[in-house]
Amino acid sequence: MEIRHLITFLAIVETGSYTGAASKLGYTQSTITTHIQALEHEIGGELFTYEKRNLKLTHLGTELIPLAEDLLSAHDQIKNMQSVHEVKGVLKVAAPESLTISRLGPIIREYSLKYPHVKIILSNGTCGENQIDLLSGRVDIAFMVYPALHLDKCVHYSLTEEKIVLVSSIDGPDHFDEYKKPNNKNFFITNEEGCSYRSMFERYLVKHDINNFQTMELWSIEAIKQTVMSGLGFSALPYITVKEEVEGGKLKILCHSENFDLFYSHMLIKKKKWQLPAAEAFVELVLNSFSESNLIK
Repeated sequence: MEIRHLITFLAIVETGSYTGAASKLGYTQSTITTHIQALEHEIGGELFTYEKRNLKLTHLGTELIPLAEDLLSAHDQIKNMQSVHEVKGVLKVAAPESLTISRLGPIIREYSLKYPHVKIILSNGTCGENQIDLLSGRVDIAFMVYPALHLDKCVHYSLTEEKIVLVSSIDGPDHFDEYKKPNNKNFFITNEEGCSYRSMFERYLVKHDINNFQTMELWSIEAIKQTVMSGLGFSALPYITVKEEVEGGKLKILCHSENFDLFYSHMLIKKKKWQLPAAEAFVELVLNSFSESNLIK
């Protein structure tokens, strides 16, 4: 069994197609096909199938993913035995936009200065997407803003509580009850579906039969804040993302009597016998950036 065949297999899993894997690895599509055929011959079964022209993993292919990842991890460890403590290479990090704009910037800047031979690839997605990307091997480290977590397949750090607040324009009502009144014309201004705190807030609205406003979905937290400032409605966001605007008098926190779930920022790393030195160094820097008093025990 050749290592390059496993690399090709995981590239197809990551990109979702033979064409994408060929582009990623710099092979022709016929070479990709040859690699998979050779791997299937050795294993004794199909790894991929097509459903309505969409490429899908077979059960055998799904079972191969963690084994291939472990084998490639061991292969990388063997290749780097002489420089196992040297921090270099590529580090892939996934985080929600809220943490990217509010907490990770200074950490990534310090990391880049301290470890200039590491190329950081940062992707933004919903918390659920980030966890999936970690478990599938697409990223090395994932961040989430979520209620308390209990995970078996990840090394998990709860970093600090992230208070979710309701914010409105300076000229808007002072209390959330004003938005719940009949014939209210304001919008609930929020980000994409799948966002953890949006989902929490919407579940709360349904549970308490609060449906007096329309939802306006925007593409970024900055766009949400600017729209709320304009007076079109309110939003539910982590306090850290609106702290500057609240302290600067551009937004105000709405008083409310609601009882929302507690949220925390989390850092996840997939369980492996051997971690990339670049990932270990990043984890250490993240943990050091949070004071002992802020870490959730």
